[in-house]
Amino acid sequence: MAKIGPTSFKYILHAKFTADSLIDKPDVIGAVFGQTEGLLGEELDLREAQKNGKIGRINVESSSSSGKTSGEITIPTSLGMAETALIGAAIETIDRIGPSKATVSVDKIEDVRISKREYIMHRAQQLLEEAMKTSEVDTTELLQKLYEDVRQKEFIEYGPEKLPAGPDLEDSEEIIVVEGRADVMNMLKHGFSNIIGMNGTNIPKAVIDLSRKKIVTLFVDGDRGGDMIINSFMQQGHVDFIAKAPSGTEVEELSKKEINQSLRAKVPIDEYDPSLKRESAAPKRAPHQVVEVPQEVKEKVTPLINDIIGTRGAFLVNDKFEILGRIPYKGVEDAILNLENIHMLILDGLVTDEIAKAAEESEIAYVIGSRILGSSSSVKLLSYEDIGYKYR
Repeated sequence: MAKIGPTSFKYILHAKFTADSLIDKPDVIGAVFGQTEGLLGEELDLREAQKNGKIGRINVESSSSSGKTSGEITIPTSLGMAETALIGAAIETIDRIGPSKATVSVDKIEDVRISKREYIMHRAQQLLEEAMKTSEVDTTELLQKLYEDVRQKEFIEYGPEKLPAGPDLEDSEEIIVVEGRADVMNMLKHGFSNIIGMNGTNIPKAVIDLSRKKIVTLFVDGDRGGDMIINSFMQQGHVDFIAKAPSGTEVEELSKKEINQSLRAKVPIDEYDPSLKRESAAPKRAPHQVVEVPQEVKEKVTPLINDIIGTRGAFLVNDKFEILGRIPYKGVEDAILNLENIHMLILDGLVTDEIAKAAEESEIAYVIGSRILGSSSSVKLLSYEDIGYKYR
């Protein structure tokens, strides 16, 4: 059997289980392999994936009390987030372990790379403290430099144009578009990771595509060039807010305080300088058509929205308002296209056009999210506001 070294893990899937009688660890592992067999096709079959080195050793920790058994299953994988989510959804279908009835629920999918970055920062601080014992160095200055260096390393290249961007660009509902690489680096240095640079006054196709499925703040320099970029962007892409650096300054020069002040002063596009307003050449987002929502749906869905908010996940719900499983928001489209009998999808995030189209193909009745950016002729797309949900 192929082995996966710990350094090659991308994710660890954590699931909890309960069984109505006393069972052993082999019973749990047998149920995981046996009851998921054939659900996801040969490529994601757990036995084959383990043989091919795509998943590691499945670990089970359990304890027994009052004639029942409960515990945790952990599965390390070198697969992508979407594939790992599918495996998580598959093991939640397990209804028996050994001789007894059982339930399995995925607790979380851990990104191992985040843990590694946290370790790097912690260890680096330890090394700096040790160095301080033998030399006179300004600790504050060193730690600030270390923090900046780590942020710089989080820089990624996005899309075919290899645009400079922050690591949280794709996972964020709201993004900040800046002019160039130096702006991106300065924003990263000050803790902003949902950013992308355009590398010039021409608006790249990757940015235009992003603007049609994200909430976009265009953050430009406080000069005539910044005004020209705003004008160009409005003709090609979709922008929700405009933010500008102080007059005569550039985003790459700003301190964290100045960046925060500029972003707090952003204005909605429809309130911006009327002289720059003109008919956009970009396709407009389809208006959100509010449908009548039955009172039962509002009452049943409200607590589910409350439970999903803040998890960056999605609930798969049947027509009895029972949760079939939870999957990560990222990769929702791929996941629902490979699953059946889903009546409702409740998201901690935006309902994009891609999600709406995938829901149509999967014949899902309702998709509920924080805001509606997509459209559908057959799926009822609802925002939290449509449900009457109020944030706690």
